[in-house]
Amino acid sequence: MLYKWLNPKRLAILEACLIGLLSGLTAVLLKYGIGWLGGWRVHISHEIPAWIALPAIGLTGGFLSGFLVEKFATEAAGSGIPQVKAALGYVPIALNLRVAIVKIASTILALGSGLALGRQGPTVQIGAAIAGQVSQWIPNSPEYQRQLIAAGAAAGLAAGFNAPIAGVLFVIEELLHDVSSLTLGTAILASFIGGVVSQIFTGQGLNQSLPQAQFFAQEIPFLMLLGLLVGCCAALFNHGILSVTQWSRRFFKMGLSGRIAIAGCLSGMAISVLPSDFRDSTGLQVFLAMGQSDWLVNLGTFVVRFLLTLIACSAETPGGLFVPSLILGAALGSLVGNLEHFLLGYEHLTTYALAGMGAFFGAVAKVPITAFVIVFETTMDFNIILPLMITSVIAYLCADKYAPGSLYTHLLELKGIYLQPEVVTEGLWDGLRARDVMQRQVETLPEQMQINDAIEFFARSRHRGFPVVSKGNLVGIITQMDLAKAEDRQLAGDLSIDQIMTYKPITVSPEESLSQVLYLLSYYKLSRLPVIDRYKLVGIITRSDILRAQAKRLRGVSSQPKKPSYLVYQTRGTATGRGRIILPLGNPQTASYLIEMGLAIAAERNYELECLHVICIPNHLSPSETKVDLNPSLELFQKASTAAANRQVSLHTQVRISHDIGQTILEVVSDRPTDLLMIGWHGTQASTERIFENIVNQVVKQATCDLMLVKFSDRLHRSNPFSQEFKKPNISFNRWLIPISGGANTASTLMLLPDLLSLAPYPEICLCQVFAPNDEDYDPRQLEECAHNLYQSLRFTVRQISICSKSVADAIVDLAEQERSDVIMLGASHESFLQQLVHGNIPEAIARHSDQTIVIVRRATN
Repeated sequence: MLYKWLNPKRLAILEACLIGLLSGLTAVLLKYGIGWLGGWRVHISHEIPAWIALPAIGLTGGFLSGFLVEKFATEAAGSGIPQVKAALGYVPIALNLRVAIVKIASTILALGSGLALGRQGPTVQIGAAIAGQVSQWIPNSPEYQRQLIAAGAAAGLAAGFNAPIAGVLFVIEELLHDVSSLTLGTAILASFIGGVVSQIFTGQGLNQSLPQAQFFAQEIPFLMLLGLLVGCCAALFNHGILSVTQWSRRFFKMGLSGRIAIAGCLSGMAISVLPSDFRDSTGLQVFLAMGQSDWLVNLGTFVVRFLLTLIACSAETPGGLFVPSLILGAALGSLVGNLEHFLLGYEHLTTYALAGMGAFFGAVAKVPITAFVIVFETTMDFNIILPLMITSVIAYLCADKYAPGSLYTHLLELKGIYLQPEVVTEGLWDGLRARDVMQRQVETLPEQMQINDAIEFFARSRHRGFPVVSKGNLVGIITQMDLAKAEDRQLAGDLSIDQIMTYKPITVSPEESLSQVLYLLSYYKLSRLPVIDRYKLVGIITRSDILRAQAKRLRGVSSQPKKPSYLVYQTRGTATGRGRIILPLGNPQTASYLIEMGLAIAAERNYELECLHVICIPNHLSPSETKVDLNPSLELFQKASTAAANRQVSLHTQVRISHDIGQTILEVVSDRPTDLLMIGWHGTQASTERIFENIVNQVVKQATCDLMLVKFSDRLHRSNPFSQEFKKPNISFNRWLIPISGGANTASTLMLLPDLLSLAPYPEICLCQVFAPNDEDYDPRQLEECAHNLYQSLRFTVRQISICSKSVADAIVDLAEQERSDVIMLGASHESFLQQLVHGNIPEAIARHSDQTIVIVRRATN
């Protein structure tokens, strides 16, 4: 009953609570670890001369911190927020328990050794890494994992500052840019619990030690001045971080441990000659926020901390920019407060210090709302709201003008990681539903099918399960496991599959989100889900379908329709008005044979033949602006032109540049009325689930005209390419084997056959029909009628063979070998047969196990 109680919403609540709890505890551990090591460092600096102790501790701690990152988790370098942002943008960056542990240890060593950074940035990555690990323990959809990682980041920030609201806002403002119910729900829960845990173990924030802020209208000009000053300095700070990071990578040709060790040593040397207040970042922050320092101390503090922070950042030290930003902002705010005190006599340095803290942090991280809320939550002083709003807005606008864009995004770009705007602002599955990914043509089994027949059907298929239908309605699903259990219990006999199938299987609607679909697949450990619309089976969606969609997104392929192809070359022949054949050409080894077959049909029917060559380019290039080499296309067209002139066929040609060959073929087909589309199929397998490559599979599913697929004999691929003389192919078209099974597609096959026989000087035709051993109603008159109609058209004898066999495919393959057939021409007799063409049952046996040329004909679909 547990799985029924743990529905998706309840599971999300439990996961968010667990993430919040763990993030809060690790934030507490990080704070106490840094405090203990930092306190020991300060104590040692009083026992041993500071100019010896502080550089030595900085050198040792920096080296150990860098060693841990280099050895165990390179993702733990820097503040960690860029890595979280990249992971949320679907960049493959690890966020797991290993990263969290290394981040905790390396940050304690670096910050406890005196490097001038903060712990709140690392808590964001630690929380996200914990969430990433939880999402691996409980499998779910990629979008759901993304939401959990964002919730972990929110919990980490909330625990670092004791500011749960700020944690949620930071996710929305900087990381996800998403306010969906799932984002808000998980982030709020995780942030709340993380903040509560941190407050229980570490106590209140600054509000216990700071005097109450005061604000008067006369101070607005000074606050505006502070906003401008903070904005300019924040822009300079961001440019400085990027510049020193680039310089350090170019100048110091050493590992991360060496660079952090040098930064730690330099920081220790600088701090050793400064007042003791600079040895404790938390104490310095409180000292500035108290508003008890004069202008010279404030200016000196700003300059020194600015340089120390750049030194630490240049080495990509594990540590955040939040605390340095708050200290620098407090120093600038206190400076303006000193000016205001000199001119007006007000003593409101605390107000200016707090306003400067929020404004500088918001301008650096480009999160003004988060910064505003952090200062308010840590002080719980309503009087600071208006000063914070004034300075934060002005500082943000000024900084964004002179240093546009997110600092964390720019840091990622230094590593060669470029986030696409649509990936950052939208979820991986945003706008995609089950109907966008599902397979619409579904192989099904009737509920009255016998178990032995089902076993044979499974043996010929690569699928491990099929929906079971009755009158178009889904009644169950049957898998290989069901059949195996039936065999073990010796239940096969004459029983039908409705005795062993799973009734009322889990289904989804066409409008179901892909996140929910993947969650159901993972939670119930399924490999496929039927898609139901008003009790009717309209499709099926598998893990492979979703993974293909995910792979496209990760490669930057948008879910939006691709750009149309671009026409770069075209010739027009005489318009006959009788019909049109579209012939895509791509493989030079088979192009000559396809042209010969297309010309044979066009000549007999007085059709126009249009040869199409599609040049595929990467998705990031524009079809209308990309230069291509037309020589290969013109060589193909020259052969077609010569042959068309000999047969007196009107020939059109065109070359198009496109991102998607299949889409371009469909685009050309729909441009004008098309009677027949001929596609050469090389025979290579794109996946284990189908035998056609992706292009052919796409066209088979969507083309609405008559369709002919041609897979040439393996002799072509074992020999040299086609003869230089076009009229001397090394593949024979003399002996034709035509399986007959009735239906419209069989009729289309027999209509095209006489046109193709002009390829052979002495053609021989053999019609065959396969019937099952238990088929007592088999009537050979259909085969005889087809043979008679062909005789009336061809005026030569057509042989007939009836075969009794359990396997249609095996019988056709064996007969083709016995008859030494050159070509097997198949008609898709009914819908289930066409589904087998796409999913790899009958063609698996015929095309792969025979050495003949295979021609498959499908009639136009509506």
